[in-house]
Amino acid sequence: MRKLIPQLSAMSIVAWTAFSGALWAQENQVVVELYTSQGCSSCPPADALLHELAGRDDVIPLALHVDYWDYIGWKDSFAQAKFTKRQKGYARAGGWRTIYTPQMVINGAEDVVGSRPMKVTDLIRKHAKRAPRVDLDVSRSGNTLRINAKSLAGSEPCDIHIVRYEPTEEVKITRGENSGRSLTYSHIVKDWQRVEQWNGQGTYSAKFSLKGLGPVVVILQEPNHGAIVAAARLR
Repeated sequence: MRKLIPQLSAMSIVAWTAFSGALWAQENQVVVELYTSQGCSSCPPADALLHELAGRDDVIPLALHVDYWDYIGWKDSFAQAKFTKRQKGYARAGGWRTIYTPQMVINGAEDVVGSRPMKVTDLIRKHAKRAPRVDLDVSRSGNTLRINAKSLAGSEPCDIHIVRYEPTEEVKITRGENSGRSLTYSHIVKDWQRVEQWNGQGTYSAKFSLKGLGPVVVILQEPNHGAIVAAARLR
């Protein structure tokens, strides 16, 4: 489903190895954002693809449910207006004329219809091959999250985002385009916060308080919906 908007990106760098609760930069991890809606009949295949990606250690899949299809009969129980705003931000940055569901954004840099597995796989492979720009180390002790980053290639400034998600939930839909279906959703983003900006030079170290013990993702992204330069996950 497409939604017209006015004329309006990344490279994820870090794969993780768990050791004493920490993540260490070893391989490139690729962030895949799926913009989806429970009220979109075209979305279940993309939701299923994201579920498959959730089983991979080299990919950080995130489902962001948007609210602009709520008016057609079913209010998405996961939708947040700020996820729609983030999708529109990508559209402005990329010069896209439309936003739509299901849309996948790969490392903040390229978009693809979320139900096209071969194209998605090709883009993941492409971004995984790119050289790291930041060495990112994330660790957790109780409700305290520690982030350490080191520039490897004179990176530009980047925003630091902390993302919380629910691994899986099943929803019984009783109205709208998917009425009568029980659908399972994976890696459902519940909270996305931009917490700080780093100048991208030298090293960065900070601690943040977390609520609860669920999964957490740290993303370093160029400002104004630019490329993701590093990401790490604690399950």
